[in-house]
Amino acid sequence: MKILGIDTATRVAGAAVVGDNRLISERFIHNLKTHSQNIIPMIQQVMDDAVIKPGDLNGIAVTGGPGSFTGLRIGMSVAKTMGQVLGIPVVGVSTLKVLAWNCCHTSALICPILDARRNEVYTCIYRSSPEGPEELITPAAMAIEQLLDELSRYGDPVIFLGDGVPVYRDTIINRLGSQALFGTMTNSFPRAGAVAELGMIELKHDRPADYTFLQPVYLRKSEAEITWEKKHGQ
Repeated sequence: MKILGIDTATRVAGAAVVGDNRLISERFIHNLKTHSQNIIPMIQQVMDDAVIKPGDLNGIAVTGGPGSFTGLRIGMSVAKTMGQVLGIPVVGVSTLKVLAWNCCHTSALICPILDARRNEVYTCIYRSSPEGPEELITPAAMAIEQLLDELSRYGDPVIFLGDGVPVYRDTIINRLGSQALFGTMTNSFPRAGAVAELGMIELKHDRPADYTFLQPVYLRKSEAEITWEKKHGQ
């Protein structure tokens, strides 16, 4: 089974191919170019590196959110189009779970935070288990203070990952002190290899993978929707 992983959920872009119980090829870019410029060439590059053709793929996995509204739509559009053309299943994978996968064997709690602006983060709290990251709370958009209050109740060390870390690092340290740990440069952002690996797990368990029903998970309304509702009501 060969799975293509696509990630455009945050400021980084990535593509990867997994198969035969190994990561075959992966590309990761954090160069501030738009994902519409990067992602198609990256997909071609990782497939060339893996020496496979589109027809060799058995499925596609894509970060399904939360994250950048525009970024999620780009990745979803590419994945769903490829799935339709190739006639193969497409699965969405939680961006937060992809981040937690980077530290899935730690004894500390794992807390991905994506900057949702307005003093909020997209987040979830995970604990490692033999089956992978286990959710302790439902993924949500919440104020950073609310999240830190929740984490302080556990009393365990917490590894923070994601693009919200540079924004809220000082706030986290001031609130949690030595309880707060932080990911390295190489594991603090989503990796397309993890997207592909999690997608392979989903497909091996025969989870639903019909691209026609696949939609991004935003966790909250867009700024445009909020502005429209303020002007026009619900």
